[in-house]
Amino acid sequence: MKKMSILAATLVALAGLSACAQQEEEPVMVVEPEPTYDKYGNVVE
Repeated sequence: MKKMSILAATLVALAGLSACAQQEEEPVMVVEPEPTYDKYGNVVE
């Protein structure tokens, strides 16, 4: 009985660790400001 519970606990621990290991990091999104325009439609730098 004890041997079976140790086996079950080991399998649960391995399943939990493998689920965490398969996650990929999300790509970093670079946020850039939109260009600013004057009243004539020219880009202001």
